[in-house]
Amino acid sequence: MTPPVIPLSVWLWGAFDPVLIVVAVMLGWKADQIGKVFIAAIAALGISVLVSWLITGIGIPWIAPISHDTPTLYPVRAIAALIWAGGAYAARRVASR
Repeated sequence: MTPPVIPLSVWLWGAFDPVLIVVAVMLGWKADQIGKVFIAAIAALGISVLVSWLITGIGIPWIAPISHDTPTLYPVRAIAALIWAGGAYAARRVASR
């Protein structure tokens, strides 16, 4: 059995989900400790997956769809959420100096 081939564009759409970015940046910016960045990333991942699933379920075209026919790419989304939240946390730390 061969593993499925997923185009790079699908991986990028999973990482650049607008809901994921907005939630991760908002929560990462508000984090006052580095440990809260991980919590922000987990929350951003959960919210973005739920919103993407809802939008896809309604039938509206979405750039990062989630359904039984499309790959969800949870690891890509999780790493992207951590990067977005960590970047916002670091930007706030630099801006407050």
